Amino acid sequence: MTNENFIKLSRIYEQSEKMRISLQGKKLDKMKSQALENPEQFWAEQAKSLSWFKHWDKVLDSSHPPFYKWFVGGVLNASVNCLDRHIDSDFKNKVAIIWEGENKESRSFTYSQLYGSVNKLANALKNLGVTKGDRVTIYLPMVPELPIAMLACARIGAVHTVVFSGFSGQALSDRVNDSNSKVVITADGGFRRGKLIELKKVVDDAIPFSPSVEHVVVLKRASNNIKMSPKCVWWHDIIEDALPYCAPENVESTHPLYILYTSGTTGKPKGVVHSTGGYLTYLYATAKWVFDFTTKDIFFCTADIGWVTGHSYIVYAPLMHGATQIMYEGAPDYPRPDRYWDIVEKHGATILYTTPTALRMYLKFGDSIPNSFELSSLRLLGTVGEPINPEVWMWYFKTIGKENCPIVDTWWQTETGGVMISSCSGIEMVPMKPGSGTFSLPGIDAVVVDENGKPTAADKKGYLAIRKPWPGMLMTLWKDDEKYQDTYWRKFVNNVYFTGDYALCDTDGYLWLLGRSDDVLKIAGHRLGTAELESAFVSHPAIAEAAVTSRPDEKKGESIIAFLVLRTEFVSESGQQLRNELVSHIKETVGSIATPGEIYFVGKLPKTRSGKIMRRLLKSISSGSSTIGDVSTLEDARSIEEVRQVYDDLHRAVG
Repeated sequence: MTNENFIKLSRIYEQSEKMRISLQGKKLDKMKSQALENPEQFWAEQAKSLSWFKHWDKVLDSSHPPFYKWFVGGVLNASVNCLDRHIDSDFKNKVAIIWEGENKESRSFTYSQLYGSVNKLANALKNLGVTKGDRVTIYLPMVPELPIAMLACARIGAVHTVVFSGFSGQALSDRVNDSNSKVVITADGGFRRGKLIELKKVVDDAIPFSPSVEHVVVLKRASNNIKMSPKCVWWHDIIEDALPYCAPENVESTHPLYILYTSGTTGKPKGVVHSTGGYLTYLYATAKWVFDFTTKDIFFCTADIGWVTGHSYIVYAPLMHGATQIMYEGAPDYPRPDRYWDIVEKHGATILYTTPTALRMYLKFGDSIPNSFELSSLRLLGTVGEPINPEVWMWYFKTIGKENCPIVDTWWQTETGGVMISSCSGIEMVPMKPGSGTFSLPGIDAVVVDENGKPTAADKKGYLAIRKPWPGMLMTLWKDDEKYQDTYWRKFVNNVYFTGDYALCDTDGYLWLLGRSDDVLKIAGHRLGTAELESAFVSHPAIAEAAVTSRPDEKKGESIIAFLVLRTEFVSESGQQLRNELVSHIKETVGSIATPGEIYFVGKLPKTRSGKIMRRLLKSISSGSSTIGDVSTLEDARSIEEVRQVYDDLHRAVG
């Protein structure tokens, strides 16, 4: 097997006359050169797009690497940059948020209405004793009150820590305790796949083990029966008499805006800390470069705000730009596998920013469903969260975008704050390669290196690393500077940031993300990335989704096991003949070393509500473990049982 196989699954797409673009990228190259030659001047120019109470004394303090400080001495407020700056403009009565519920319930907030709601809640939080620097945990469903709570915290200088509403009581308590939060904001309940999610009960389980919590603010969302302890107050009660204007707190550029925890439900969670000035500067710039926001755009980012994509590109970036943002509370395939297309048509979305996981799910059902909706309002498509399979990219481009919409395939992390690698529709589009993230953004010095930190040759897999600091970067891990240094800065010398992702750079300079470096199988001494193998499976016309794991093997060390979801029209062919065909396909696309030991066809893969495949569960099933572990973030627990049943049935059949 060679490292070029991932690229061989792709090809440069021949642009139609409707999408004639520059082949040289001269404007983008010039901008990138300027940014790397004089980064402080470059980022200072970007920071001028924000509203500052006081400009900075120093653009970058790098005296104590890797604890970089951006726009030192500058003073600003995130809420002001998202709301106040629009109130005296033509945007005052423009719709800021369109909210869509799973049952097609809909609400909208203008910038003026959002401003009023944020001010009242900010004053209500101050009345509860919340002051600058205090932490507030937000555990809400995907409703407009979630960004309102975040912006209210930012307005008074409190540090918000949003916890994904799919987490268990134990996971919630871990995060509340680690951040030492004074207040928890939650709801009586939420809805998912037509079912009531009793969020307040989860909070009730967590609070007895969280002594720092003084108040629990409860939003009436589902009107289900709940218990209100002495610490609990209703959202609607505390805002009723709150003053309509809250003077924004002046915070330093380096003041923490939020903590967001990155780990799963096992082990101590890592609290990524983002600043205010550097983070907002980076988001404003990257949103402009990647999405090219205009005053007419209706931006549909399908992420959950419990994850960083929702923080950055549902809440802060679109609001700073005065865009209209669609929020959706619900699953992409409930009650039918058409929700995204229905929302695009209903609200006239111009930009769709979603995950490869969701696209693979939709692809499984074929073209007829999206083709039954009017999607001509779309002008730009985007992906985020994981590498996109080239075949899925082509389906997205042709079926959803009708070959009229460029695709921005973005790579970034919770730790980076915003997009790091992508095409830049707001600067200059370059030829697209399905499955490639394209190039690093201006000001980002990304490089693929080997184990020794040396740049690799073209088309050779290595580790993706970042050689210069950037404004959106995390400041540290909450209360754990040592782990911050160990995790991100000590693998290589000279203060190079280690992303933890495999990548390669092709002969044209395009970057290809190959998945996490810890998502690796070791087969007969060869290290194979799960992303490469899964992409090879999905490139077969019968396969919509793939998840690859392994189990111990006496001869090879590990044996490859594939769990595959078939496209609808191939479900009836799920027999040995198709398995044999897939084995041959993998040998041809990746190599004989990647021959799967076992192939299982399943109706769905176990995923979190954010769309991540829970490979840990597949690994447990494959290894015969009786312990699955915490599945509190799982989208549908039935998928585990289905995978287990298929696995057990086949093993019984072969004796």
